Amino acid sequence: MLIVQLQNVILEMVARGAPLAVTAERICTEAEILAPGCICTVITVDADGAIHPLAAPSLPPAYAEGIDNIQIGPQTGSCGTSAFLKKPIAVTDIRSDPLWEGFRDLALRYGLLACWSSPIIGKTGRAIGTFAFYYTEPRGPDAMERRIVDACVNLCAIALERHEAELANRRLAYFDSLTGLANRVSFNLALQQAELTEPNSFGILLIDVDRLKIVNDTLGHAGGDDLIREVGVRIGRSVSPGVGYRLGGDEFAAIYSGPEADLHIEEIARDIMEAMKLPAICRGRALQPTVTLGAAIFDRDGSTADALRQNADFALYDAKEKARGGYVRYCPDLGTTITQRFRAIQELSAALDENRLQAHYQPIVRLDTGETVGVEALCRISTREGEILSAAQFHQAMSDPTAAARLTERMLESVARDVRAWLNAGIPFQHVGINVTTGDFQRGDLEHRIATSFERFGVPLRHVVLEVTESVYMGDSDQMVAQAVKALRARGLLVALDDFGTGYASLTHLVTFPVDVIKIDRSFVSDLRPGSASAAVVEGLIEIARKLGMRIVAEGVETATQAKQLTALGCRLAQGYHFARPANFETVTELLKATAQRPSDAASPSAQPAA
Repeated sequence: MLIVQLQNVILEMVARGAPLAVTAERICTEAEILAPGCICTVITVDADGAIHPLAAPSLPPAYAEGIDNIQIGPQTGSCGTSAFLKKPIAVTDIRSDPLWEGFRDLALRYGLLACWSSPIIGKTGRAIGTFAFYYTEPRGPDAMERRIVDACVNLCAIALERHEAELANRRLAYFDSLTGLANRVSFNLALQQAELTEPNSFGILLIDVDRLKIVNDTLGHAGGDDLIREVGVRIGRSVSPGVGYRLGGDEFAAIYSGPEADLHIEEIARDIMEAMKLPAICRGRALQPTVTLGAAIFDRDGSTADALRQNADFALYDAKEKARGGYVRYCPDLGTTITQRFRAIQELSAALDENRLQAHYQPIVRLDTGETVGVEALCRISTREGEILSAAQFHQAMSDPTAAARLTERMLESVARDVRAWLNAGIPFQHVGINVTTGDFQRGDLEHRIATSFERFGVPLRHVVLEVTESVYMGDSDQMVAQAVKALRARGLLVALDDFGTGYASLTHLVTFPVDVIKIDRSFVSDLRPGSASAAVVEGLIEIARKLGMRIVAEGVETATQAKQLTALGCRLAQGYHFARPANFETVTELLKATAQRPSDAASPSAQPAA
């Protein structure tokens, strides 16, 4: 009964997340109460086979210090030997047992004459620690003590594995697995916690690896990973006394906090560029890494962390435009391009602040019946004068992660509200396509943002189609995008590969990237002449999509002739000005009431909108 009580106490501590050292000490204390005359210890064994005392409440600290960092082995006392052999070791007389040859004096100095140690085995089969009873007289364990130790070993295993899992999760959450540097989450946290009080006391350095895509295309992503890993190591060695980060893809950063930040940031930049002069071995080939850097310093280049981040990005952008492979610090007159971009960001931010964003929708129709099977949501901004701007007119602002995130957030809310209204009106609404950018994926919370927005309005996620362009998928954050897409599809969303045939077009994407819909770019549709190359490509894609179980949507259909040609090629779905221009909620509502595909039609095999 007392052992059960011990188990309950310790398991509750583990469940509540008590610190490992506190939990281990409580195990020892309770075990010593249950087994009077026993001195209890818990040690851990690291991945290199070194032991580290974790808890020994009844032994002086000097004893723990004396055995710390000893390597386990076949003759390293009871604990080291037990961990090495992965079996209990009972030494009934330390004075004469050869296992204690190198440690006998230390034990006898504190009156320890016997030691029974049991290994704590982790899930992988590695000894992750030991639990031991010391005695002040020559003897071994009795039956009751064996039961106590069996229970304590299990409790220690639970506590240690929980602790290792927490460390692993923290590592995954805050550090980049490829380079070992702190990651984007850590970078953002550092910016949030920055104490911006004294001028020239804080600086941000942004670093881009040049020509990573060429390395990926030439040597594969494994070669690109080799380059990123080596660059990360060199940056990590060069940033002291600052802190280095990998933000994702080819993006790195460094933060310096302290006096004379401008001088230190410039010195860090020089050290990083100097570190890149040696070749890097990638997949057995020697490559010359180069990086481009941009910086901003508190107060002179911005009065908030967000402003500094933005201005450092402006400096990096300017460096990539004018001094690739070099270093640029932000200054107000960086150039016309950045000024225009900044103005676009300001205009977009103002439009968001003043609620001038509108969600317009363009129908996706069945070519055989003319019914509407879905819509694509398109962002529009109304100016203060009432003019409606398309996304292309404020595209420059989307390179700013903050503005892009705000826009996506507002669009998700608007679209979710509109879909809810259509469902409430009894419209047999099927899908809405939502466009997302690389920045949306890089934030790491896209799944949560989409789910939260649509759940707030009670809209099932099966009504959502996530539209991702090839350039977003094949950018330097492709692994992040693929993982996020997989998670979103698991929640019921459909995924469309947008503008297929532009940028990084490759049929391998259809195998490696999990999509449900292929949207053929308008450039193919505009050249759909009988016997043309575009017609052959479209027909081939339709056949490939059919065999892969994917749907095909032809974009940019502007004439009845194009619609007929697509139908003849076997395409069933299309969108474009020939059917309807993008329109506001009220106009599209009336269109849906008149043309939305009815459930009975959608359910019939012949009416399935597949490729």
